[in-house]
Amino acid sequence: MDISLIKQHFPLLTEDQYQKFELLAQLYEDWNDKINVISRKDMDNLVERHLLHSLSLAKFITFRPGTKILDLGTGGGLPGLPLAILWPQVNFTLVDGTGKKIRVVQEMIEALGIENATALQGRAEELKQKFNFVVARGVTTLDKLVLWTRKLIDKKSQNLFPNGLIAYKGGDPNLELKFLHKKEHFEVFELKKKVNAPLLGDKYIIYVQA
Repeated sequence: MDISLIKQHFPLLTEDQYQKFELLAQLYEDWNDKINVISRKDMDNLVERHLLHSLSLAKFITFRPGTKILDLGTGGGLPGLPLAILWPQVNFTLVDGTGKKIRVVQEMIEALGIENATALQGRAEELKQKFNFVVARGVTTLDKLVLWTRKLIDKKSQNLFPNGLIAYKGGDPNLELKFLHKKEHFEVFELKKKVNAPLLGDKYIIYVQA
């Protein structure tokens, strides 16, 4: 599968990383023939709609080595798997309540040879670990995410951005932001400002400080 969009937006990655992205795209194609990991109508636009979308976070926020990130409701491994390839020195835990999807994610982690990602079946309230950041893509409304994840976020920060929640969203951000408590500190990043991809034109990322 053509990953030229990834190379265009991230020209400084290593050849090994590009090879991993090519393999990841192939793995999604192979697994989607067996189990509906990603919506089948999206497979033609897998690189842009899913892989590049996941990676777009790096255009706005970066993480120091040793940072711990939880991908909550990872589904088929997004955004966790692409981010784990992008940041091999950052630790990712990918969690979802659906066992068959987590088994696929674990298979893909092993096939890719990724050592900085772990896949677990479970729900937010069952987790005992603490993380610097929680990322979520297409999981639930922003106010619910804040409620579910606050106890999972460590109080001690080690990055430029203090620890918090990072949510991938689409449409009008104000429709969800209006339900946040007025004391919440947040920032909204519009993908179209830094990512040249028509299918992501209405997408944005919201960071909510813990």
